[in-house]
Amino acid sequence: MKEIILGILASLFFAVTFILNRSMELAGGSWLWSSSLRFFFMVPFLFIIVLFRQNSGQVFVEMRRHPIAWVCWSFVGFVLFYGPITYAAASGPGWLVAGTWQLTIIAGILLGPLFYQTIQTEVGIERIRQKIPLKALAISMLIFLGVVLIQWQKAQTITMSELIMGVAPVVIAAFAYPLGNRKMMELCGGRLDTFQRVLGMTLATIPFWLIVAVMGLIEVGAPSSGQVLQTLIVAICSGVIATTLFFLATDRVRDNHGKLASVEATQSTQVIFVLIGEVLLLSSLLPSALAIVGLVIIIIGMLMYSYLSKKM
Repeated sequence: MKEIILGILASLFFAVTFILNRSMELAGGSWLWSSSLRFFFMVPFLFIIVLFRQNSGQVFVEMRRHPIAWVCWSFVGFVLFYGPITYAAASGPGWLVAGTWQLTIIAGILLGPLFYQTIQTEVGIERIRQKIPLKALAISMLIFLGVVLIQWQKAQTITMSELIMGVAPVVIAAFAYPLGNRKMMELCGGRLDTFQRVLGMTLATIPFWLIVAVMGLIEVGAPSSGQVLQTLIVAICSGVIATTLFFLATDRVRDNHGKLASVEATQSTQVIFVLIGEVLLLSSLLPSALAIVGLVIIIIGMLMYSYLSKKM
């Protein structure tokens, strides 16, 4: 239950990403700067936190142990996640991006067979391939139905090109984020805490974000002061607070695939927070009756996940 609460809190701060990324695009900001600046701003905050906890040295020890794996899976978990998310914000409204992102609750479950669980048996230690938890998958499908209902009315007002450009990149991100996160948990093996792991993954992807920033400088010039400020807010709320809370929750249940799926499903509540935020900040329309039904279904799904998590 504690992990689910942490996941919901993470979703609240993650919602800032979808709202402000859309706000920056409407103001003429480039997704190239929105994505790269976030990770540049994350480094000093994370480094100060890890340094204050007096365990920064272990981060570099672990990174030197498997440098290629760190770069590879950090790229998958951060670059292939956030690059497409910000690109999609340039092509479609925040609600569409946030709604499509909920595919991650299903993606996380489908990725299960790619991982193994180490258990002690009568004949010794064995590695057993994870199975897809059917109960968790059924609840995730129910939650996704709620997300679809929330999006249904608004989806009638966008063009096909907006739909494709706003959905396809997010589908990539929805699978990349849980895959990168789980592979890094597996690689670290509990030797690093959440702050250390997020710092290491951020540092490992800085070369890629430098390339993205150079592309932004060439294509659109330097970012505006407004975009810099909003990206700083995103970096603190989403990059530091939300990512840390979410990774902390997944770290706590990394050995239980069912509970891990329930934590990842908390990301569905982002749609609720984005919907409220867009109404208050971007003057979006109030949700329809169908959308309210969708919200109720999401809440029911999360309660079912909470119950299932307790049983496990």
